[in-house]
Amino acid sequence: MSDPPVVIVGGGLGGLYAARLLAAAGTKFLMLEARERLGGRILSVAADGFDLGPAWFWPDMQPTMARLVEELKLTSFAQYSDGDVLIERSPQDPVQRFAGFGQMASSFRVAGGTGALVTALAKQLPPNPIRLGATVMTAALQDDGVSLALDDGETVAASRVLFALPPRLLERSVAFAPAIDPALRARWRQTPTWMAPHAKFLAVYETPFWRDKGLSGTAQSMTGPMVEIHDASAMPGTMTGRAALFGFLGVPAAARLAIGEKDLKAHCLAQLVRLFGPDAATPAATFLKDWSADALTATVDDQQAGEHPSPMAQPWFDPAWEHRAAMAGSETAREHPGYLEGALLAAVAGVLRMGM
Repeated sequence: MSDPPVVIVGGGLGGLYAARLLAAAGTKFLMLEARERLGGRILSVAADGFDLGPAWFWPDMQPTMARLVEELKLTSFAQYSDGDVLIERSPQDPVQRFAGFGQMASSFRVAGGTGALVTALAKQLPPNPIRLGATVMTAALQDDGVSLALDDGETVAASRVLFALPPRLLERSVAFAPAIDPALRARWRQTPTWMAPHAKFLAVYETPFWRDKGLSGTAQSMTGPMVEIHDASAMPGTMTGRAALFGFLGVPAAARLAIGEKDLKAHCLAQLVRLFGPDAATPAATFLKDWSADALTATVDDQQAGEHPSPMAQPWFDPAWEHRAAMAGSETAREHPGYLEGALLAAVAGVLRMGM
């Protein structure tokens, strides 16, 4: 009888990158993803791959991400920021316009959206060891590994387990036997999950009409509902090459739920008209993703916007588990936690901790 595989729980960027590393080392693995799709908080929509999850990376500061984009033969391009910035201070005051800062931020995006990373990584992996719609409910130590019970009643044997999901989500969703030390579970629960409290609105247009007005597409607002807006247009010459604006909503999660998606979209569109003029009133499509309402991302602790996760050097598992389990979610990275780069670094660290 062959040894059970290393099981990766979570098919986001961290899980996929860990699978790539294991496959390259010739290690047998099985990936269990609760969603019916890969990517986790990476969610790119429409033919152009507009991002409703993470969109940016910084090549100068995040070399692992930059190298992966190159290895996968993907194209990256600088976030558009040429032109003026708009500031909306109150409903009574007119919109103010200030000179922008050009490309100083040096943030980059992936052509086709960050979902292109997910697609390219998945294509490099054998399909059979990836199971979608598989939710892990319990993890129990055995003499020769770990037994994982799924929500459909099936039991999966693992030699070791790599948990590629946020610690807070792991604490809520998986029961451990033997139990995790209460102080450690409390630290999992106290670790903020990146994106979980937030919502993004995106409006797609045939042309970036704001650029013709000398605007960068960047705006900040104390009126709302969006507090921060940016140009999200596709890379010129790719797919349909359509334009887009996206914004982060400043409305609390409970209020968003009470207002409802239809009315939230209407309020966001009205704000774009206030800022960018009547051309903004007729988008080709609109999208709203409220991550706080996504049960596979957020918990009750994520309903209030909190701090960005901080790097932690302490172990994520107690001695009873550390030889059989490791973390690989972005929030657990010792550098760039909560970013795409953090997901890659956490995957590397998790695989190394598995002795691979």
